Amino acid sequence: MEHILVQIMSEMTQLTTDEALMIEKSFPIETYTKGTYLLKEGQIAKDSYFVVKGCIRSYELCDGEEITLDFYTENQSAANFNSLTNSTPSTLHLVCSEETTVAICNDEKEKLLYEKFPRFETFCREGMEQMMGKQQEEISKFRNLTPKERYQNLLQERPDLIHRVPQYQLASYLGIKPETLSRIRKRITQKNGSD
Repeated sequence: MEHILVQIMSEMTQLTTDEALMIEKSFPIETYTKGTYLLKEGQIAKDSYFVVKGCIRSYELCDGEEITLDFYTENQSAANFNSLTNSTPSTLHLVCSEETTVAICNDEKEKLLYEKFPRFETFCREGMEQMMGKQQEEISKFRNLTPKERYQNLLQERPDLIHRVPQYQLASYLGIKPETLSRIRKRITQKNGSD
């Protein structure tokens, strides 16, 4: 099977055999079992992860309670960019919510790749900027929604999460209590049933 990042890069540009091999070498693919921590609070992040298959949850602890920040699924990147860029201790956890296969992106290996093939730096930087811009846009939009609108947005944009992650984690991600989520789901189901 072709390496996922080789596939993605090949869609953008013609790759030489050397370039494809260097990408494979630079970004190893690993599979982790459900419950594996890729990063814990207090650790300094060394890697970022491109999800090939599976789900990674990021969360922070607030007064002993887990506050879910995001879920990263197929073709999304999971990382603590603040910790990675500034070499500061992570304030969040990254944990596999299910068996998860990722391409591991390491800063040192990336730099070597860019030194050998400088044109990749532009691709990767542009890709990262697009991803970060989209994420910021989504966070900003999300903050201005009511709990019901947040759930409806989730149903529209990421319906797979409804069946992939526990309800209490979904509720935390939506910024509500599990009971509130149950009520919202019930109301929407009843409304759709009466249409």
